[in-house]
Amino acid sequence: MQAQESSRREWISRGEADTVELAGYFAELSQPGTVITLDGDLGAGKTRFSQGFAAALGVKGVVNSPTFTLIKEYQGRLPLYHMDVYRITQDEAEDLGLDEYFEGAGVSLVEWASLIPDLLPPARLSLRIEHAGENGRIVHCEGIGAPYARWVADLPRQQESNQNGEPEDGKA
Repeated sequence: MQAQESSRREWISRGEADTVELAGYFAELSQPGTVITLDGDLGAGKTRFSQGFAAALGVKGVVNSPTFTLIKEYQGRLPLYHMDVYRITQDEAEDLGLDEYFEGAGVSLVEWASLIPDLLPPARLSLRIEHAGENGRIVHCEGIGAPYARWVADLPRQQESNQNGEPEDGKA
């Protein structure tokens, strides 16, 4: 079995705007069948990323975590299948037929995906969000297979910030 191409990068988020910027970058690249996994502690920013992603896809209205409904579907440029598998077992997840979503006409965003590793497609974009201070986050991005490895490799460079968290643009 041949190993899939992969690429890893970290995205430093100094606040919600940076998280939304990253979400918008990936939303612009998304195509039918895109699978993005989101992992991180409670409050790390998985749902905020999902909201920014949905907005960039053109989804109108409120987007929130589907914790108790498991899957919420939204319509934008592409259908968005927002999943939260925190409260189900791998066997229960398998019974949901997630592969039909993964191979469908839309984008699958899967919160807590590390709980169902055997059900995930081999090619995907995996994001792990961790706290880095009060408002900061580090988003560990791993693109596994095509086209995801290229998406991560081509992530735009972030603007440096000063000690106050403000962009450094050389202007006083």
